[in-house]
Amino acid sequence: MKAYISKNATEQLLKYLKSNDCEIVFTHCDHVHDAIKDHPDIQLCRLKNEIYQGDTDKLSEVYPSDIRYNAACTGKYFIHNLKYTDSDLLKKAENEGLILINVKQGYSKCNIVTVDENSIITSDKGIASSCEGIMDVLLISEGNIILPGFNTGFIGGCSGKLNDTVFFNGDLSKHPDFIKIKDYIENRGLKCLWFKGTSLTDIGSVIIGD
Repeated sequence: MKAYISKNATEQLLKYLKSNDCEIVFTHCDHVHDAIKDHPDIQLCRLKNEIYQGDTDKLSEVYPSDIRYNAACTGKYFIHNLKYTDSDLLKKAENEGLILINVKQGYSKCNIVTVDENSIITSDKGIASSCEGIMDVLLISEGNIILPGFNTGFIGGCSGKLNDTVFFNGDLSKHPDFIKIKDYIENRGLKCLWFKGTSLTDIGSVIIGD
């Protein structure tokens, strides 16, 4: 099992992943903004049973060229601004029988915690509006997450999932919606893990797969 992750992840998170037999793979792309060049969700997308690796030469600093692969996939739903999804990735999602949900937010995975195939957490009202009635959505408050170079980061970019555990890069208990987030995850029969003593920081998601 591989864990695709930013080199800026906390030591506690890296230790946790290694202790669960994950091979750490640091991602990097020189074509995008410095703040997100190490973010896995800029160049990778986990579909049903595989990780789609995008062509980083197609990426650039200019939006929307940097969000071609930043889709959120729950294993059942594929959520993105479909106007800007890379054509090869979109075709792959369709061929795998994923249900497509179009949203205005191009940084979809940045903004979405994929809890299970029917449940997500987001702070983006547009994403919540597009997904409600189709799947379960927990809408949380914006902000309260660090992303160096920007005013704020996003909850999805702090998160990852390994087996039955949804984990976060940093101390989730400092988030104003901590109890809501924790309960939402645990009410779906999953564990919620965070690491005290470190700031909740957007590292472009942690993508787990072979």
